[in-house]
Amino acid sequence: MNIEQKSTLVSLIADIGGTNIRLAQATAKFGTKTRDIDIHAIETYQCKEFPSLADVIAHYIAAKELNGLVINACFAIACPVDNDLISMTNLPWQFSQNELKQALNLHSLRFINDYTAIAMAIPLLSEQQKVKVGGGETIADKPISVCGPGTGLGVANLVPLTMSGNEQWHCISGEGGHIDFAPVNEIEQHVMNFIHGFKKRVSYEQLLSGYGLEQIYQALLFINHGKEITTIEDKLTAKDITTKALNATCAVCQQTLTLFCDVLGSFAGNLALIMNSQGGVYIAGGIVPRFVDYLKESDFRVRFETKGRLSSITKQAPTYVITEQQPGLLGAAAFVLQK
Repeated sequence: MNIEQKSTLVSLIADIGGTNIRLAQATAKFGTKTRDIDIHAIETYQCKEFPSLADVIAHYIAAKELNGLVINACFAIACPVDNDLISMTNLPWQFSQNELKQALNLHSLRFINDYTAIAMAIPLLSEQQKVKVGGGETIADKPISVCGPGTGLGVANLVPLTMSGNEQWHCISGEGGHIDFAPVNEIEQHVMNFIHGFKKRVSYEQLLSGYGLEQIYQALLFINHGKEITTIEDKLTAKDITTKALNATCAVCQQTLTLFCDVLGSFAGNLALIMNSQGGVYIAGGIVPRFVDYLKESDFRVRFETKGRLSSITKQAPTYVITEQQPGLLGAAAFVLQK
């Protein structure tokens, strides 16, 4: 390897989940905040086949002949990253960020939360990677919000910053999915009371998540028919509920999905008010992209916009569903290349 090759800068990115890890390299055309990014040399590995994160990354570096090159790395991971020691929730992987950087001989290493990565990907999404669900046009250089019903309810926000003369996006993450649920009608009040029967506190995540769909269904089954789930036939998964609702084969499932869409509209509208998100409010996660048309036909936008004296803010703010299958890699690339 010659001196010129050794000086080559590599942007290494990863999207780390409990089952799979996707590794890739990224390059960009600099000069604009919404630059073109090329993600290439993508490889997917099963986490269970490696004893540690260091082993799988070292395997990729060796396989792609990156040893000896200057590597800046950014890894998106679905767990807290504020401390040096990271313990993965669904894997027996525990490691020090500093020790990992040294062991792999990386020039720089940043771990970001998976929703930080999704948020960072938003300015780079093409029209083919998202679906608009109402509202006005996005306003450039205005805050962007994202929420994602999935295993839980992730939330993050993007704000534009100018640092050293360079325009950048800064992600403000948090635990917005855990704020108190606020019912807006009688049926939602009954659902909250039902969940309150076995939960000390009812947050939006208790409804806007996979298990949230299941809890709404259980509540409506009891409210409508006085029936508690006692048999395996009555116990439906979130996927079952969604499928039956879309196929119109279960009235309670349809009511469940409709209520889910309505509550999501209220929650997303709250995010728009908090951040004045005229750059758009985006819906991510693995649940909603399965029923975008159903969401459009629901009262999602009505509930999003109905904010009293400040409804003008939410009526203008556009809403989108992210349909890109792997926004984590794109967001990690945006983060490392921006830095």
